[in-house]
Amino acid sequence: MRLVLPEVARRPCALAALPSEPTLGDLEAAYVERGAQIVACDGARRLAIETLEAERNANGKSASVTGR
Repeated sequence: MRLVLPEVARRPCALAALPSEPTLGDLEAAYVERGAQIVACDGARRLAIETLEAERNANGKSASVTGR
């Protein structure tokens, strides 16, 4: 059985970029934005792992992908 990997788990993670001459405000905004992007990327990674583990369970294979 093959499960469909959700779109959010297939997309590359976004990462905010700084302008060529960033101001303090640019640095602060990018710091906050990157933190949110890391949280979103980690959630997508977890979703991909859960989907893979569910697919393996459905196929009767060992489910542990993360070593938990």
